[in-house]
Amino acid sequence: MRLRWFLLGVLTSLVVAGIGGAIFLRNAGGFSARQAPGPLEAWFARAARSGAIPTAARTRANPEPRTPEAIAEAMAHWADHCATCHANDGSGDTELGKRTYPPAPDMRLADTQQLTDGELFYIIENGVRLTAMAAWGEGPLDEAESWKLVHFIRHLPQLTDAEKAQMRKLNPKTLQELKEELEDEEFLKGEDSHAKPAPHHH
Repeated sequence: MRLRWFLLGVLTSLVVAGIGGAIFLRNAGGFSARQAPGPLEAWFARAARSGAIPTAARTRANPEPRTPEAIAEAMAHWADHCATCHANDGSGDTELGKRTYPPAPDMRLADTQQLTDGELFYIIENGVRLTAMAAWGEGPLDEAESWKLVHFIRHLPQLTDAEKAQMRKLNPKTLQELKEELEDEEFLKGEDSHAKPAPHHH
């Protein structure tokens, strides 16, 4: 009899969960990545991310000194590898960053800045499941770069216009962008091979 009531309770719970899930998906617009996560989903995702980080990793201190050289090195790395999703300024306001689900966070805000150095390092090295954040750790030799990136993430809220301009020069370029830059340089030097010749008057 107890087993029967237990199985009935499990079955009832599954039915209720199924109905609730169906209602949620209907109201949420399905699984489209175009929808912004709701407050409850965002809270649950942050809680799951926090719970997935081991305590030992969370409390690790950054072994890399925070020097101007470390910030500059990490800034160049960020511009070349991270800015495609996170933007140079960490806002996440990029074509790719806005189209992932969940979208790339604004890393200048408290949700990121209040994480410990150990948490940020762990996320860089191991990624975050069910998001677009990949695991970038390749082994002990790459750990120094990840720790320097942690310093740069702390620096994002104070990023200057001069630094942003410097980073734009370091961002990856498409073939079309490289072609346009070359044509601009040739034009400024008076070597525009695409300019139409002046008409001849007889």
